[in-house]
Amino acid sequence: MIAESSRDRMQRLGIGESDLEETFARSSGPGGQNVNKVATAVTVRHRPSGISVTVQHSRSQAQNRRLARARLLDAIEKARQTRRAAEVAQREKERRRKSPRPAALKRRILEAKRKRGELKRQRGRVEI
Repeated sequence: MIAESSRDRMQRLGIGESDLEETFARSSGPGGQNVNKVATAVTVRHRPSGISVTVQHSRSQAQNRRLARARLLDAIEKARQTRRAAEVAQREKERRRKSPRPAALKRRILEAKRKRGELKRQRGRVEI
């Protein structure tokens, strides 16, 4: 039913056969009477993530099923990598936010505040 490499990838990604939902529809485009009469377009949806892929590349439903599963697995892997990268970026951002300021920067900020305060003190009220 499923090519061995797709089965291995599904197992590696922790995706079960019950997580997938397949629907078939009539294709459009070239193929003549075959695409008009036979439901060769395949849509595969991964229920837990909601990721869906539709393939109507070939006139053969079996080929479209294999291709749809491969593309779905690619999309799931890409989504997981993107999510992992976002989590790492968030952790790094939090780490940078929590890290203390360098001493030299802290001194410069305090010096700028002192100068600003002194400037404001010099703007005393004028007695008329």
